[in-house]
Amino acid sequence: MGTVVVLLESSPNNLDPRQGTDAQSERVGPLIFDALVKKDEQYSLQPWLATSWEQPDALTWVFHLRDGVRFQDGRPLEAADVVWTIESLIDPKLTADLPGGSLISSKSGSFEAVDRAETRDRLTVVVHMKRPNAGLLFNMSDGLFGVVPRGSGSDFGLHPVGSGPYRFVSQVQDKEVILERFDGCWSAGLSVNGEAPHPEIRRVQFNVVPDTITSALELQKGSADAASNVLTPDMVYAMRDAPGLETATGPGSNVWYLNFNVADPTLRDKRVRQAVALAIDRTPIVAALWREHARVADTLLPPGDWARANGTELAQYTYDPARAAALLQAAGFPPGKDGVRLTLTLKTSTDEATRLLAAVLQQQMRAAGIALKIRSAEFGTFYSDVTKGAFQMYVLKWIGSNEDPDIFRYMYSSAMFPPKGANRGHYVNARVDALLTKAAAETGPAEDVEARRRAEYVEVQKILADEMPSIPLWYPENEVVHTDRLKRVVSRGDGNFDFLR
Repeated sequence: MGTVVVLLESSPNNLDPRQGTDAQSERVGPLIFDALVKKDEQYSLQPWLATSWEQPDALTWVFHLRDGVRFQDGRPLEAADVVWTIESLIDPKLTADLPGGSLISSKSGSFEAVDRAETRDRLTVVVHMKRPNAGLLFNMSDGLFGVVPRGSGSDFGLHPVGSGPYRFVSQVQDKEVILERFDGCWSAGLSVNGEAPHPEIRRVQFNVVPDTITSALELQKGSADAASNVLTPDMVYAMRDAPGLETATGPGSNVWYLNFNVADPTLRDKRVRQAVALAIDRTPIVAALWREHARVADTLLPPGDWARANGTELAQYTYDPARAAALLQAAGFPPGKDGVRLTLTLKTSTDEATRLLAAVLQQQMRAAGIALKIRSAEFGTFYSDVTKGAFQMYVLKWIGSNEDPDIFRYMYSSAMFPPKGANRGHYVNARVDALLTKAAAETGPAEDVEARRRAEYVEVQKILADEMPSIPLWYPENEVVHTDRLKRVVSRGDGNFDFLR
């Protein structure tokens, strides 16, 4: 087959798996790098670089690594490389004297409970914890973690070297990323989620095409082979019978959400945030924009997740502009002569699905007296504003990392303000902090631990549903539109690119 061309909406923000936190980095990265464990179709964690692991006590993890694994430059992957990867995340000074300077990453927050990592022997890693953290293993899974060679500095993302099935060739920002098959990959003969590998794919070229109409035309012309969750649902529907094209569809775990800057003077009052939630009519949006290929969300965790609260346990915000207006009135926002009670600004990227959504939200919120201004920017600029807290509201999606309840700590703990974590809206709640700390530190028999952790995470979700620092919107299905020359394409829950393996 030679070269496969895959379309992306934007460039990966960093191909260093210690730093890349956007959707493209977390989808392209696992083709270059390997994690210690890999998620299966039910999001359970299976051996990968680590063939086994154990916890001799609540503060110690021992990982046994696969022998014979090599990086794409020929160096053996050993315990010292895993230790370097972890230590460089928890100690920025480790890379201070290397090119690029200290490594500062929001992924460090996922390892803040780690005290230190050390090698026991060539293939054994011991991780010592400051306190128990049940989410550590998930944070070492594919998409969230990748082992880098010892000595990798903060500029490693410019020339990444991993042990995955493809090696990095080049990247031109906002244009393309090119990978070539790594024939020495240890996993070349393994199936992934039941699918055999594609040894005939020698090269993958990821073309950055922000415009969805252009993406659709590229697929129809055959100048591109695949687009995963790139096209709008309308386009997917229109192209379902196009000659030479096929669509792989499946339930998705990714969640779209609207996030608030709760430090903003207008949005500090939870009644304003609740009013925004009541002013959004998600059901017709799912019907019209997603053509029913999405499910309305009331929490960040995907359907079927063991820690997910039931809908009956959470405050619900069905469309009710009159109730929204009443909340705004009580919060001190009476209507003006034009009926407008307050003006808010929503920041979005320029991709078509988000721009359509923003236009619908603007129309819907007007009925509650909310004038919505829309500020769209190309993804790099938009994402920079988001991480810096330069927003009132924004719309984004979580990919993969919302499959474990540790997402709540990463997104809502007061210790997780950027750059340490993803609490971009600067939400603070002492009860939430305490519950998240307790849930992560539970120890004992597995069944007892899971029951206690679920109760604590459900209480967190109840508080979040009341205080509304963000609004879970929906879980879209995964839609991979591809040419018929690309075979055995399977759509996975988090929309990853495992089918390219």
